[in-house]
Amino acid sequence: MNTDSVSGAGHKLLVAIDGSIHSRNALHYLAGLFAARPEVHFKLFSLVPGVHLPPGSEWLSEAERVNMLSPTARQKLVSHKGFLHQAAGFLAAKGVAPERIEEEVKISGGNLAADIAAEARRGMFDALVVGRRGMTKLEELLLGGVSVSLLEKCHDIPQWIIDGKIDSHRFLVPVDGSPYALLAVDHLAFMLHEHPTAEITLFHSTAILAERPQSWPEDCYRRWGREWCTMHLEQADNIFHAPRRILSEAGFPAQRIHELETSKGFEPSRQIVRQALIDGYGTIVLGRRGAEAKKGLFRGVSDRVLLMAEQVAVWVVG
Repeated sequence: MNTDSVSGAGHKLLVAIDGSIHSRNALHYLAGLFAARPEVHFKLFSLVPGVHLPPGSEWLSEAERVNMLSPTARQKLVSHKGFLHQAAGFLAAKGVAPERIEEEVKISGGNLAADIAAEARRGMFDALVVGRRGMTKLEELLLGGVSVSLLEKCHDIPQWIIDGKIDSHRFLVPVDGSPYALLAVDHLAFMLHEHPTAEITLFHSTAILAERPQSWPEDCYRRWGREWCTMHLEQADNIFHAPRRILSEAGFPAQRIHELETSKGFEPSRQIVRQALIDGYGTIVLGRRGAEAKKGLFRGVSDRVLLMAEQVAVWVVG
């Protein structure tokens, strides 16, 4: 196990591992995208759930807490270390150098999503990666899951939710002129600017129930500055111009940036998922409003896309 590699990495991904096929799908996706990218480092992170420690133990070191475990709990810990060893071996077999991989097992404080979010913030990771568990959409809506809870708790770190075994390097990025969409494009540009094969399609839907994009110039100024925003958000084709500019300034090749606009469909989230399915996109990249934003009766677009999307990765930024 390498304990120092991720701390100095150019791109740092926290990968939640539980030993399931869903975790393996996430590893398959990451290896396909980034095995040949030496600047991308991975921390494989596993939490041991269902372990009951006495009050006050949260103030103890991890080693002290381990010493308090029952034999059954210790066996769980050994199993989770085995999950990480297998995961690291899988990445290594795909060409990821050992110095790019870190492993850590911790005892959960009782709330898996909160513990994962805390680790992502502590390590200042560029994204949090989880494999989506095999719940039905109704079960996920009613009962929730770790990925759903993380989305509710963690707006400050991009989350990549991987559903199924994905090989496509085609990215579908819905844009609407809002700062949230631009932040999603910015995250994508940061992660893919040197990628040799990725294809990006900027997608705009004017479906019947699509909300009119609103402009919040102050939000843009804080990230890109007043001059840049004035220059690139006031273009006649500003829906596509500003996102394309962000990608090109990051060094992503112009010939692999595409644009697609459609008025088909009843509402945008359904059209986004449909387009990804029809054209074989492997990843949908979504910007979303902050936690304080009102989503109304039918939830936000990002929520609805996540409920409908299958066999595709969804990156949620914001």
